[in-house]
Amino acid sequence: MQVSTVFVALADPIENLAEFYQVFFALEPAVQVPQVYTEFELPGLRLGIFKPKPDHHPEFMGQAGSMSLCIEVECLEAAIERLRQIGYTTPLDIMTASHGRETYAYDPAGNRLILHESH
Repeated sequence: MQVSTVFVALADPIENLAEFYQVFFALEPAVQVPQVYTEFELPGLRLGIFKPKPDHHPEFMGQAGSMSLCIEVECLEAAIERLRQIGYTTPLDIMTASHGRETYAYDPAGNRLILHESH
């Protein structure tokens, strides 16, 4: 098997994930098909956001399960401040891990974000 690329795709049954990530990343989408698909080109990641068919919505609602979108940042405090600027109000605790510092946040669909700052 040959693989040309791997990227993350998130379902958006609530219709505001693309807007959330566009504002959070302060980045225009590389691909945008209104009400269908949006894709962001980030260093080391392509992030696709798609609108599932209405009869598929239930399989994408609720807890995201074991999936986390890990975003390595240069300054954890700046990333937390960016979330605050766009309206994120949930308290965020900074934890020390063996590989650096991190905090957990959640996007509007409940997908866990790990904002990570390396040593």
